[in-house]
Amino acid sequence: MSGAGYDVVVDVDDEGDLGHTDLQDDLEFHNSSFTSSDPSRPKGARSTSSPGLPLPATASTSSPSGKRFLWTLSFYAQFFDVDTSSVLQRCWAALYPRANFLDVLEGNPDLYGPFWIATTVVLILFLGGTISLYWNGGAGERFAYDFRLLTGAAGLIYGYTLVIPILLFGALRYFGSENSNLLECWALYGYANLIWIPVALISWSGITILNYAFVAVGFAMSVAFLLRNLYPVISATDRQKSKMLLVAVLVLHAGLAIAIKVLFFAHGSPAAKKPQE
Repeated sequence: MSGAGYDVVVDVDDEGDLGHTDLQDDLEFHNSSFTSSDPSRPKGARSTSSPGLPLPATASTSSPSGKRFLWTLSFYAQFFDVDTSSVLQRCWAALYPRANFLDVLEGNPDLYGPFWIATTVVLILFLGGTISLYWNGGAGERFAYDFRLLTGAAGLIYGYTLVIPILLFGALRYFGSENSNLLECWALYGYANLIWIPVALISWSGITILNYAFVAVGFAMSVAFLLRNLYPVISATDRQKSKMLLVAVLVLHAGLAIAIKVLFFAHGSPAAKKPQE
């Protein structure tokens, strides 16, 4: 290079080499300290924030201990942490049980599937009951929707799916069962409602024997699903008490089936008969 003001000194050894030019032996790469302001931070740790700058929008604001509180959204989000494929797999396992359903849950019971299954049953029962009332109404009469069917279906299905597992869980704990889990009880009863969807689809039918047959099939499949999966948990208690609990599960589920038949399969139902004037 040409230019004034620059002096270059070159050390040439006796063999004509320009000094020691083995770059691979002399060059070393060192970790940069440009982004590290805390010398006490362990090597390899990344800084999550810069002095004077706020945390990024995606940064977690949960407590370092990982605790979730009732008033936080993350507490309830953990009960819906499931994808579509898992929900479909659990629905299939509820309709065609080949293994224990609690094993299918793999320690991650959810409330997403049970909520939407119960909601679907409620809506179909309301629509089926409304269609049945319309078809069996008098000719020329003005039809009016009976929204008591909707509130009745919601109270029956939501109440049964929510309250009965709590009572069962409390009874299991009272009788000394340590394997019981409230969330698993909710998931079990929630997915057991799946069979009521096809049953509710024919609630508008005017064929009485068909209505009774479908309700009976729905009751048989759902109660068999419940007893099969609850038996390993209930049998951990005293033998006499386990029998009482199994009978209670059977009777309460029979009450649900009877209520569905009486309230929503209006044609041929005792509840649909008007008192004689």
